[in-house]
Amino acid sequence: MPQFPHKDFAHRLHQALDYAGFPAGRQRTGAVAEHYDVSRETARKWLVGLALPELERMLELAVQQRVSFEWLATGRGTLEGRGLHVREHPSKYDDAEELRLIGLVRKLPRKRRRALIQLLED
Repeated sequence: MPQFPHKDFAHRLHQALDYAGFPAGRQRTGAVAEHYDVSRETARKWLVGLALPELERMLELAVQQRVSFEWLATGRGTLEGRGLHVREHPSKYDDAEELRLIGLVRKLPRKRRRALIQLLED
């Protein structure tokens, strides 16, 4: 019987993905793999608790899913990070369109993000 050393993280990851509107069930593994540009096996290991993402990837997961990094990594605090003062201040962006654009770009899978960058640089 396999051990799942990171089952608590996997549970929080599923909660974050539900919160962000990722597909549930069998489609979730493929959606996570595509969105974060990892193999289906890596995504599966994260989702069942067999492995943890590297620190930078876990931070990327938290930022893109708009959940507290501390909560995702450790389970401390709340999903939204209420009461924590380490979140990015919303006034950093000049206007609503810029904030909307950043939100849309963050939701793109890595391959599409690269294509968008290429398009904007040309």
